[in-house]
Amino acid sequence: MPNNSLYHPVSIGSLTIEGNLFLAPLAGYTDRSFRSICLAKGANLAYTEMVSAEGLARDNAATQKLMLKADNEKLLAVQIFGSDSEVIKRSLPLLVEHKPNLIDLNCGCPVPKVIKDGSGSALMKNPDKIYAIVKELKDSTSIPISVKIRLGWDHSSINYKEVSSALLEANVDMITMHSRTRSMGYGGKADWQSLATLKEYIKNRAPKVPLFGSGDLFSPNDAKKMLEETKVDGIMFARGALGNPFIFEQTHHLLTTGELLELPSLANKLETMLNHLHKMAFDLGEEQAARQMRKHAVDYLKGVAYASKAKQAFVMAQTVKEYEEICATLSQS
Repeated sequence: MPNNSLYHPVSIGSLTIEGNLFLAPLAGYTDRSFRSICLAKGANLAYTEMVSAEGLARDNAATQKLMLKADNEKLLAVQIFGSDSEVIKRSLPLLVEHKPNLIDLNCGCPVPKVIKDGSGSALMKNPDKIYAIVKELKDSTSIPISVKIRLGWDHSSINYKEVSSALLEANVDMITMHSRTRSMGYGGKADWQSLATLKEYIKNRAPKVPLFGSGDLFSPNDAKKMLEETKVDGIMFARGALGNPFIFEQTHHLLTTGELLELPSLANKLETMLNHLHKMAFDLGEEQAARQMRKHAVDYLKGVAYASKAKQAFVMAQTVKEYEEICATLSQS
């Protein structure tokens, strides 16, 4: 039987979103073409790739492009990263020009090039600095502020409660937790029990602040299980959405009807992938889009039988026409 309470609107500060299935920010993936695809497939909100506060403060053109809105994107959620509250303050005027509906601070990215200057999950080492940054954001704009965190830096310094306390003290509007430590990266098993613990903690401190969960969400059943077991207010699909934007409509259907939709057909996958490619080509030009689409194409074909030759061909494809020809051959095989 469906549990209709699992799928519901979410209030984030002054912002109300009609559902609680979000696309997480993913560097190199959640450009506006992929966000557009996921929104069309049922995502209620889709975050931009990580936007450098330093790049914004310097008015870097490439950084600005990361915030371009998709045609079907009603709400713009921008994730920024940085470790200096003054730099973030300087970046805000240019950020606000893009009229974001939600600003997210990244305190969870584990990659070396982000943490080397104290950004991303390195901020988990310093709750006071996180407080200062969020306080600056809250004092400088009326736009709702969310923050994505991890359990902590490593297993000897799990401090998500302490960080969340600092966030609540700074009047954050929403918290998302990827329930792994920084040292785990994306390996091991996500600790969903910590999400349940944090949800109860926030509920007692600031019941209007929603908590979203992330980590090991690769199917509609995973999403349903997380919502049921942890009582989080919503979920963010990350790696589980790569090559599989269908996961949003599938999860929505499961949560509202109690039934699983059939898996997308090969024809549906290929049609969606080519739509994705055309959107990328419009934004980036054909040559760059063809290169960047290679990683997506391999993801779209995960689980497709007899697709190894097509995957190899996609990795070598250099034009939209080549992609279309490979798809035509695959669909006839």
